[in-house]
Amino acid sequence: MRTEQWHEAMPLGKTLNMTLVSATADEVVVSMPWSETLTTTGGALHGGAVMALADGAGGTCAFMNLPAGAGTSTISSATQFLRGVRSGVVTAVSRPIHVGRTTIAVETELRDDEGRLVAKVNQTQAVLLPT
Repeated sequence: MRTEQWHEAMPLGKTLNMTLVSATADEVVVSMPWSETLTTTGGALHGGAVMALADGAGGTCAFMNLPAGAGTSTISSATQFLRGVRSGVVTAVSRPIHVGRTTIAVETELRDDEGRLVAKVNQTQAVLLPT
């Protein structure tokens, strides 16, 4: 899957200037540059933007693990913010920790340009089977 195809499926990724670096069933990598338009007090990247990056990567990871014809939707997400980002690029790496018939659990680590952990997100995705 190319970034352009990913943006068609998730237009918010294009709005936030996210890039799909790689996507397999075992690992999805998505990056997003810091932008002044996405900041909060003190010039730090807004937590909502960080969470959107994690959700986009995690949802894609779940999608890569779906049975044919199924869809997915986030049903829970827990974020631990560990440091602010005031420049550079944030990279999200999502890996499945459980792939079941009705849910897929994904763990996402977000790191800055220096490899420092910015946030950790655990989310559960529903497996939406066609009717």
